[in-house]
Amino acid sequence: MAKSLSPREEQHASPDVRLLEEENRRLKERLNSYSIIFERSLDAIVILNKNGEFVDVNEAACKLFEMDKFSLVGRSFSSFLELVPPDILLFQRSMLQKFGSFSDELLIKLPDGKVKHVEFSMKKDVFDEFDLVMMRDVSAHKALERERIIHEFLFRDVFNRAVDSIVIFDEFGRFIDVNPAFSLSLNLEKEKLLNLSFQQFVARECAEEFARLLAEMKEKGTAKGELSLIRPDGTVKMFELTATSNVYSGFYMAIMRDVTERKNMEVKLQKSEERFRAIFEQAHEAILIWDDFGYILNANPAASRTFELPLNLLVRRNLLDFVDYGEEKVKRIFSEFRRKGEIRDELTFHMPNGEDKQLEFTMKKGAIDGYHLTIFRNVSERRKIERELRESEQKFRSIFDHAMDGILLWDREHRIIDANPIACDIFAAAKEQLLGRTVGDCVPDRARRQLNKLLAQCERAGEASGEVEFSDEWKGRVVEFSLKKEVIPGVGMMMLRDVTERKEMELQLRKSDTLNVVGELAAGIAHEIRNPMTALKGFIQLLQGSIDGDYSMYFNVIMSELKRIESIITEFLVLAKPQAVQYKQNDICKIMQDTIDLISAQAMMHNVQIIADFERALPPVYCEPNQLKQVFINILKNAIEVMPKGGDITVRIARAGCHVRISITDQGCGIPKDKIKKLGEPFYTTKERGTGLGLMVSYKIIEEHQGKIDVESEVGVGTTFHITLPIERTEREDDDDD
Repeated sequence: MAKSLSPREEQHASPDVRLLEEENRRLKERLNSYSIIFERSLDAIVILNKNGEFVDVNEAACKLFEMDKFSLVGRSFSSFLELVPPDILLFQRSMLQKFGSFSDELLIKLPDGKVKHVEFSMKKDVFDEFDLVMMRDVSAHKALERERIIHEFLFRDVFNRAVDSIVIFDEFGRFIDVNPAFSLSLNLEKEKLLNLSFQQFVARECAEEFARLLAEMKEKGTAKGELSLIRPDGTVKMFELTATSNVYSGFYMAIMRDVTERKNMEVKLQKSEERFRAIFEQAHEAILIWDDFGYILNANPAASRTFELPLNLLVRRNLLDFVDYGEEKVKRIFSEFRRKGEIRDELTFHMPNGEDKQLEFTMKKGAIDGYHLTIFRNVSERRKIERELRESEQKFRSIFDHAMDGILLWDREHRIIDANPIACDIFAAAKEQLLGRTVGDCVPDRARRQLNKLLAQCERAGEASGEVEFSDEWKGRVVEFSLKKEVIPGVGMMMLRDVTERKEMELQLRKSDTLNVVGELAAGIAHEIRNPMTALKGFIQLLQGSIDGDYSMYFNVIMSELKRIESIITEFLVLAKPQAVQYKQNDICKIMQDTIDLISAQAMMHNVQIIADFERALPPVYCEPNQLKQVFINILKNAIEVMPKGGDITVRIARAGCHVRISITDQGCGIPKDKIKKLGEPFYTTKERGTGLGLMVSYKIIEEHQGKIDVESEVGVGTTFHITLPIERTEREDDDDD
């Protein structure tokens, strides 16, 4: 139990307790006041320990670091300073240690990556072992300051680089700043100009105009006008001026364009207007006058119409605005113009209304008082017509080159000036070989006579047509010609068509018609003759047995001739109606060998030797052997008969793709080439007592076998019959009909 104080002790202790309580109360009030100031301060307040860790922060600090107090307390301050170079941090710590307090700026980086620019003041050991830091976010201020610096830099850059003069002056007209262009215009250094004013350069007649500009600028904030300034050397410079107030630190700014040259040009043009205006104004071609920079100083009404702009707007434009200056052709033209002083060319110009025009122009450097003159002519329509002509020509050329018939164009002397590929093929010559030659020189001699007749007829009547047969060296071709004189002035046209195949088809058709007629005739003749022939043969045989005496020789002759007549009738019947035959696979070499064996006796009687040359392992041929034997006998008999003095007959059989080729060659007198075509026609023969029916039947049989017979012959050397037969027979529609 505590010892209680005596009344006297309580009396002595009571004043001390009261003093302590009073002191404690004052301290609490003071601490509360400090706490209110700490929490409500607009600046961030941070208390750090010796390790640089947050011990306490106010509300402004939480907003600055965008974290609550609980998250900040205990966190290292250096974790926010990763953007500050280490040497800067080291310097700041050393200054704090040396002086006990320090103020500077820092960049802090928040956990979310946001960066803030802060001003700070730091005091060492404010609360025993704790340091006090006060910070203020100046990021917005720094951004504004940076933007102001950029704007000022940009303004200064434009100010110094501007082509036009820029002057900063006060309300009394005194120069505050001028750009290099203004110094150059007045031919004075900037340092000298800054001690002077506008009034010292303004021409007397412009003094009132300058006073008006100042008044208008003070009242409205902006003003426009013209001024003439007199340079120290006495020359006058004329400017277009636009002035604005309070744009630079409360001063005025004037942008001035030197129009001295333009004004002088206007004066000079006015002096020569009487001589030049009539031509200039009335000219049909567009005329522009422009300076070294491309600015148009004057233009005539035709130029206004050409460039689709009123004259007052056209004069303000730059010539380069109407072209693509980046194009190589444009650069080349202007480079050549600067080098030579004049040029004639054409370009595509872009009009303000979006239309493109092809303009032909002539440029002359320094043609009028040192300025350049350009005369334009609109050739858009002409170029359009030329383009259409080119397209039309391309269409004609396409038709000309791809026509199915040959086409030649010739001049009045019949010289070839153009030929399409088909014509070149018909003449068997390249186009370069034909051009420049006369038409007659391109054909053989025999054909030239026929062609010259057609040309003469064309000259008389204006047109002609006909067929020309080329000589043997041209493989006996027939060409159909159609001539037209003066299809265009001075040019004639010749159409050519190779009708050789058509002629051959017509010949085949005629042969076929003849065969039909002969067949019908043969059927009638055979029917009418065979009946009396049967009676004759019967009665002759009866007479032969009943007549005495040695008349056997007469009977033999009569029977022989009757058999010959019967043979001819049989051949007639083959022509009249094909016999019902059965085709099957047969060895063609065996059929030929049997035929040779059959006719060898007759060959030996005429001193003829038959030489067989058969290819081995030939496939069987789908045929009727008896009919083929008849064909082989006919051809071999003819070969024997055309060699009365004897000789060799060579028979070769070889494979030719999907066909078998039989070649029978004799050493007879040969057949002229103009007669070869007639072989196989009814009643055509080269023998004295021949009927021509043998070959006719042979051609018919080979045709029924879907083969063909080709004849090669040379007069005095011999003849070869080539028989080509398919290995496999293909069914035809007429086969089924039969």
